[in-house]
Amino acid sequence: MIPQSLRTLIDETRGQRRAEWAGREVWLANEAWGELAVSLQGAQVLHFLPAPEAARAEGSLVPAPEAARAAGAPATTDNVAKEALVPGGWLWVTPTPQPLPGAIRGGIPLCWPWFADEHTADESPDRTGPMHGPARKAPWRLDAVDEHEQGVELHLSPEERLHGQLTPRAVIQANARRLHVELISEHVGETPVKLTGALHSYLAVADAFACRVEGLAGASYLDKLADVAERDQQGELGVRGALDRIYRSNAELCLDDGSRRLRIARQGSDSAVVWHPGDAPPGDTPSQAARHFLCVESANTRLDPVWLVPGAQHLLGTTLSLEKPQ
Repeated sequence: MIPQSLRTLIDETRGQRRAEWAGREVWLANEAWGELAVSLQGAQVLHFLPAPEAARAEGSLVPAPEAARAAGAPATTDNVAKEALVPGGWLWVTPTPQPLPGAIRGGIPLCWPWFADEHTADESPDRTGPMHGPARKAPWRLDAVDEHEQGVELHLSPEERLHGQLTPRAVIQANARRLHVELISEHVGETPVKLTGALHSYLAVADAFACRVEGLAGASYLDKLADVAERDQQGELGVRGALDRIYRSNAELCLDDGSRRLRIARQGSDSAVVWHPGDAPPGDTPSQAARHFLCVESANTRLDPVWLVPGAQHLLGTTLSLEKPQ
């Protein structure tokens, strides 16, 4: 579920190209296997929609609304603020993104080398670096595009150094069956560094308050809306309002919004973050648009921070795939 202006750019794309959207350079693909949009600010995936079998057989590059729904897209369209959110895709992007140098809310932002306000690897003198770290606002370069008949693999790295001892790189793999994103941290310094981070996935849903997240039953969690109290999840998680929780879990999850079931596998993560602002969304998000996302994140948090020693690497990954009906 993305803004109409981004949808128009994708519709106008044949194959692959670079374009400008919301003041940022974006890389776009509209091919037989599906669609992908990546912002070079933050190496942030903005949109992914695999082509359904019928569209691939017909050679269609732009799925019709019916085909998009068959591929697992929510079927709701809202007119919000200055621009419409249009259905189609597994990810959600706000229709009112902040201008640069602000970050785009939506897609899969890279939170690195710390998550939220934990400042685990913050090198600023007073440890007041930006929320979620500098990576999501920084310019990234597209180092390589590896194409094959079934999909594409992108490799990206920051244009400037973001940390004195750590360097990140991102790998994005998309094909007709799944989206996979990796955030790889490498220690190139001389002393151990403690880091946290997240792949802050905004998943498109028909109605956030009618969603169910399966796979967390029995897991303990920190409730950030209740002074970080530790609690246990009783049964599967039903979303009925605002929540901000860090679950102690590495299990594969499933997001069920009533119209599709999206599987969420995680790599290098023992924390699952589930977040929705409820009826008080951030200023860059109209309230009616906010009902159409739920964040289910692959993360390293205060529950499972990563200590990297010189020469070591850590891979944080998330894989999204559609659960087929039985």
